[in-house]
Amino acid sequence: MVFFRRIVRYVAYGLLFLIGLAIVMTAVVSAQDAPQPKLKLENLEILTKTGIRVFQIEFAQTEDQRRVGLMHRQEVPDGEGMLFDFARPQPVAMWMKNTIVSLDMIFIRADGTIANIAKNTTPFSQDTIYSEGYVKGVLEVVAGTADKYGIAPGDKVSHRIFGTR
Repeated sequence: MVFFRRIVRYVAYGLLFLIGLAIVMTAVVSAQDAPQPKLKLENLEILTKTGIRVFQIEFAQTEDQRRVGLMHRQEVPDGEGMLFDFARPQPVAMWMKNTIVSLDMIFIRADGTIANIAKNTTPFSQDTIYSEGYVKGVLEVVAGTADKYGIAPGDKVSHRIFGTR
């Protein structure tokens, strides 16, 4: 009889553990289904062949901020975007999972030079979008921005993470 009670108790503890785990996992999944609060805006400039373009950007510098990025945002206004700071130069891979708005992704080397641009990315796609070589940051802006303002590889970005401004 004592053996039977122990088994019942262990089964009950196991069920309580699984219920608690399910509640935690539901909370984590629900948190991922919401956009992150808008981050503090700051200026970023891009020197193109046609002049200087100024953007108001949110600065994603923590792992959580980079993980969520612009997911679930209903819009990204023209002239705004999000700069992802990877702290040190490295190959970077991005995707559009849970991202509603098509974006241009501008991959930026540590010296502020634009390495490559992924234009008009596909919303909700889980396809991987790669930097061409080592980059320190990625600027995400609404799709069409690079063409609209003549932003191209080789242009220079001014922001404090690139040692400028």
